[in-house]
Amino acid sequence: MFLLKGYVCIFMEKLKNRAESYIFLSVKFSNCNGKRKVQYESSEPADFKVDADGMVYAVRSFPLSSEHSKFLIYAQDKETQEKWQVAVKLSLKPTLPEDSVKESREIEEIVFPRQLTKHNGYLQRQKRDWVIPPINLPENSRGPFPQELVRIRSDRDKNLSLRYSVTGPGADQPPTGIFIINPISGQLSVTKPLDRELIARFHLRAHAVDINGNQVENPIDIVINVIDMNDNRPEFLHQVWNGTVPEGSKPGTYVMTVTAIDADDPNALNGMLRYRILSQAPSSPSPNMFTINNETGDIITVAAGLDREKVQQYTLIIQATDMEGNPTYGLSNTATAVITVTDVNDNPPEFTAMTFYGEVPENRVDIIVANLTVTDKDQPHTPAWNAVYRISGGDPAGRFAIQTDPNSNDGLVTVVKPIDFETNRMYVLTVAAENQVPLAKGIQHPPQSTATVSVTVIDVNENPYFAPNPKIIRQEEGLHSGTMLTTFTAQDPDRYMQQNIRYTKLSDPANWLKIDPVNGQITTIAVLDRESPNVKNNIYNATFLASDNGIPPMSGTGTLQIYLLDINDNAPQVLPQEAETCETPDPNSINITALDYDIDPNAGPFAFDLPLSPVTIKRNWTITRLNGDFAQLNLKIKFLEAGIYEVPIIITDSGNPPKSNISILRVKVCQCDSNGDCTDVDRIVGAGLGTGAIIAILLCIIILLILVLMFVVWMKRRDKERQAKQLLIDPEDDVRDNILKYDEEGGGEEDQDYDLSQLQQPDTVEPDAIKPVGIRRLDERPIHAEPQYPVRSAAPHPGDIGDFINEGLKAADNDPTAPPYDSLLVFDYEGSGSTAGSLSSLNSSSSGGDQDYDYLNDWGPRFKKLADMYGGGDD
Repeated sequence: MFLLKGYVCIFMEKLKNRAESYIFLSVKFSNCNGKRKVQYESSEPADFKVDADGMVYAVRSFPLSSEHSKFLIYAQDKETQEKWQVAVKLSLKPTLPEDSVKESREIEEIVFPRQLTKHNGYLQRQKRDWVIPPINLPENSRGPFPQELVRIRSDRDKNLSLRYSVTGPGADQPPTGIFIINPISGQLSVTKPLDRELIARFHLRAHAVDINGNQVENPIDIVINVIDMNDNRPEFLHQVWNGTVPEGSKPGTYVMTVTAIDADDPNALNGMLRYRILSQAPSSPSPNMFTINNETGDIITVAAGLDREKVQQYTLIIQATDMEGNPTYGLSNTATAVITVTDVNDNPPEFTAMTFYGEVPENRVDIIVANLTVTDKDQPHTPAWNAVYRISGGDPAGRFAIQTDPNSNDGLVTVVKPIDFETNRMYVLTVAAENQVPLAKGIQHPPQSTATVSVTVIDVNENPYFAPNPKIIRQEEGLHSGTMLTTFTAQDPDRYMQQNIRYTKLSDPANWLKIDPVNGQITTIAVLDRESPNVKNNIYNATFLASDNGIPPMSGTGTLQIYLLDINDNAPQVLPQEAETCETPDPNSINITALDYDIDPNAGPFAFDLPLSPVTIKRNWTITRLNGDFAQLNLKIKFLEAGIYEVPIIITDSGNPPKSNISILRVKVCQCDSNGDCTDVDRIVGAGLGTGAIIAILLCIIILLILVLMFVVWMKRRDKERQAKQLLIDPEDDVRDNILKYDEEGGGEEDQDYDLSQLQQPDTVEPDAIKPVGIRRLDERPIHAEPQYPVRSAAPHPGDIGDFINEGLKAADNDPTAPPYDSLLVFDYEGSGSTAGSLSSLNSSSSGGDQDYDYLNDWGPRFKKLADMYGGGDD
């Protein structure tokens, strides 16, 4: 059977003022065999709609007359395909006077069910569970509260006094107090408006007990569905949405997706959102460049013509509306979609001129010749904007290159190889410019732009150059002065300039050559010697300078290499020049060789021989040739007295003609032991020392003497300084570090009998009482003039004494006669202009001559000096 429950009269009354999709009825189907899956349909789908849960909605707004309105609801079992139908009548409830205070409604009654069964031939009622249809309660109800929902009763209330109660969230569990029940009548009521967005469904359980608290009926479940009302606007996740789309995109290109949410029931019309574009700015080239999927929020392009160079950004106002986008009853909200048109390479670079001009001085590199400018409408500083330049013609030798300025995108034509004006006065280059990335597909423009660059070469004065450089000639050594060797001239590369070249000598280590400043002829001014230390590997190098008279004048250098051929101009010499041997021929001999500064064939093999005179040479010595370079000298006699002998040896080389020389060999003949070693004590002296050894010994002796002298001077100076630090007074008389303490405070009244006026007015002191000039302190060295210490003024002021002491301290510090250590400064002389007299002018009440100082001898050794000075009578 069909169960109709809900608030037909209430909804019909609201339907007069509300719009479509308003819930006014709920239908359910059930039978005694249990639940079935039922599909509902309306006979008037244009006016009414039935959801799968049996909720009946008004699809559109329509007026209800006072006459009855009727439509059918069909139900079909999905399994058995059985069909049922029910008629629904709608009528306007007449307005009653009491309705202005409280809405009248029919209260549904829920009874605790029982079932009759046959037991032992008798019918018996048995309890069983019964699924109670949910109670649908709209949210945000205006009351009045408490508002009655349903009445719960048991059929046993006729015989028993029962008490009803409900439990569960919303009753006795948080949130408590929303639903209450009258324990006597079982009337279930709601106490305040409900909010579906907080709690969409309440599960309560109803209980029936007797007055003793005993359970009379099994609890029944009551489900209260909070019916959604359209009380929440859609909310976008972001107020501003950002998206991008490449320029030139085809219609249908996906751009971005915007999303809004609605807190209302998403399965009901209140939460079903629809999107649409309210406005587009700017509206070019078409006011409808984009469209939006009204259900998903996807934004796509619908028109062609996106051009970043014309419009870089579009701003769309997007609206989201619930109630499936119903503009009348749906709630709306808006957001902004900012679509940036991204750049693609749809514009190639274009030269601003067909021909560019530049000039460059010859022989210059790494300088900018011309500045190529291009325009590109694409986004700056992107691969679609950055230009790449290349030279496509006019530079086969690769003398030019083009670099791109990263800031301005200009092409900088630079010279990478020297250019010769005399070879080519002008270059015409063909250059091309294209982007770093290829053009986008479908662009009708050529991928690159071309232009020509006309480069003029400027003639400059170039350096003259020698050719060949270096120049090598071969000459025999020994050429006399004035011999012309060769002509070493330079060429001027400036063929179109009338210039003269002059020559000068730049480097000639041995000063053998000169060059004619006009024609470049090189002549000798000294004899060429291959054995000179300036000749390396038989080659002598000289450098010459060629200078022109251009503006500015330029010069170039050239090197002349003279390969000197050897001639036999050096006689051989014996080597070594000193030797030693024993007094007897045995057990040793002297091996000698020859030294010749010439080279083959003017050197060895050598011939060795002894001269005929003096006759003692051949009588005492014999020489034997071992090979072409070595010979052996031996004693010819059996014994030769020890000593130094000079043996002349004739050595002849193999030159053509040969060159001979008598070379002296100094031989020391000494007494030898059995091993052939000299045993003479004066071996070193007898052998003699060379000049270099003697000079070295003398230098060592001189240095040693200087060091000894410096040490002696330093010691003497140190002794003088040490003496200067010592005091000239006896240690017992030195007042420093000898402060004595006495327990006596005074000598009585006699010690107080002083004329204190002498201290206050030093001007009254008699001149004969002043300390004579020249009296010094005992620790002062009296070798210089008396230092001039500052003079104290006659009328001192309170700070005068401090100034006087400071000035005296400065004078003492600058005194060269003062010792180099801190000492007690005794100002015993105030200067010739001082108004203060000597302290000796202070007179006591008794004369010093009347004093008896013999008692000082009784005071101990400390006062012995005073006793000697003042005691002892007239001595």
